[in-house]
Amino acid sequence: MSTYTKPNHIGRKISRIRELRDMKQEALAQALGISQQTVSAIENSEDVDDEKLIDIAKALGVNVDALKNFSEEAAINYFNNFYDNSGSNGAFAHGPVFTFNPLDKLIEAYEENKKLYERLVQAEKEKVEFLEKILKDK
Repeated sequence: MSTYTKPNHIGRKISRIRELRDMKQEALAQALGISQQTVSAIENSEDVDDEKLIDIAKALGVNVDALKNFSEEAAINYFNNFYDNSGSNGAFAHGPVFTFNPLDKLIEAYEENKKLYERLVQAEKEKVEFLEKILKDK
């Protein structure tokens, strides 16, 4: 059994770009206003009509030419060149370089929100006590 797929199998290209964009079939289906089963059928099709291809490209955030001419090897070479030239292209070749641990910042934000929530709860308790005192004095 051969695993060879036609190099111009547009459905496979759609599938691969969707996967690289970390998008599930359900999300693409929702963006296109179709069912997940229809997306699956499109991804198994060798050809897709141009009008539908435009909509799919837009939903995937690429242009139609990029979709039609997508090649796994070209994508790998592109990203490898980014990696190889990262020293000469500046710090953002692979995204931002953090000088802190983002998880620590997230935990700090959580702790600050927790303290704020506790202060709000305390203020509400004091308000209730004050109102109860006023009612008791009447």
